[in-house]
Amino acid sequence: MGGGGKPLGDSVFAGHAAAGAAAISASAVAVHPLDTVKTLLQLSATGSKQKMGLSHVVDRLMAASGPAGLYSGIGWSVLSKLPGLGARFGTYELLTAFYKDGREDNYVSYSEAMLAGIAAGAVESVLCTPFELLKLRSQIGSVKPMKATGPANITNETFPLVSKLLPGYVPDIRIWNGTVSLLSNLSPKHPDMMGALKQHPWMLTGSGKPPLPYDVHVPSRVIALEGWGTLWRGLRPGIARDCVFGGMFFSTWQFIHTAMLTWSAVNVNPQPRKLEEAGPISPFASSIAAGFSGVVAAAASHTFDTAKSRSECTVIPKYIAMERRFLKWKAPGTWIERKTGISPADRNVLFRGIGLRMARSGIASIVLVGSYYFVVDQVLCRLAAMWSL
Repeated sequence: MGGGGKPLGDSVFAGHAAAGAAAISASAVAVHPLDTVKTLLQLSATGSKQKMGLSHVVDRLMAASGPAGLYSGIGWSVLSKLPGLGARFGTYELLTAFYKDGREDNYVSYSEAMLAGIAAGAVESVLCTPFELLKLRSQIGSVKPMKATGPANITNETFPLVSKLLPGYVPDIRIWNGTVSLLSNLSPKHPDMMGALKQHPWMLTGSGKPPLPYDVHVPSRVIALEGWGTLWRGLRPGIARDCVFGGMFFSTWQFIHTAMLTWSAVNVNPQPRKLEEAGPISPFASSIAAGFSGVVAAAASHTFDTAKSRSECTVIPKYIAMERRFLKWKAPGTWIERKTGISPADRNVLFRGIGLRMARSGIASIVLVGSYYFVVDQVLCRLAAMWSL
């Protein structure tokens, strides 16, 4: 009997939960530098002819923030992975348990694994999107240039409603003066036309520029300027990305797992009646299989990842979003681009950073599965020692 009177089942469950949290945190920390460089590479292209290379992105990052910039947004990354990966694997296990219910063996077909992975990816995307937006804004801040000061920029004190209704907004005095000069030809009925115009935020939105993404990375500023709904900006390409990733990851992993069991069963005498009786797969082999599956899944879903990153990088004040709804503005592009949130302007840059994302996903999957098996083994050994006393 073990001490404390705590049921063994509860201790085992807590051990698996702790192992999962530790493995997720370890994998997120291990690959975050690759994720930061990948994100900056995706966002550095402003056109088909204006693309920064990998070396230029790294040099700019090192010059602006140093090595610490590689870990910008690491906190948001861990916070997104903990519920996201938990939901991914939890949903997958729940659906595959439904598939296997009533079967003599525990076999899951490749198509069933893909369908379960697609559903798991959709759940993961909904949970992770707010954290990923804040993580991306923090990563952009790692290459934040020095703020320019000059006669073109004026402070918010000149426009009293800016700080309340358009936080982070940067008016341009030259464009503003041009607007006033155009209206000066009208017969004014107000003694202070310019002062009156400053009280209308709708006029301000058309006479300057919105703040840059790295100036809107704190949750309070994001919500104040863009509204609560912006936390789920990029949800459409995010769901497309995670559904494709989940389906490809779990179906590939199931294929490799079945192949390894079949290979093991060849050397078993007598031949096992069920495939799972051929013996468990070693943690090292499972980790390598997960890494290869992650590489394949990342390659298949990368275009949606680029679309999601570029969508979350865009700052749209809530007043402009409201104006678009009033005007019934429709997103451009083909049907599939509108449904998946891909901008037609990004067609030539959708594959930027694919090598970095494949490496990141492969390493993260290896570290995730390997560290999970290692921590579980250590925890279960300690529990067994405690209950043997």
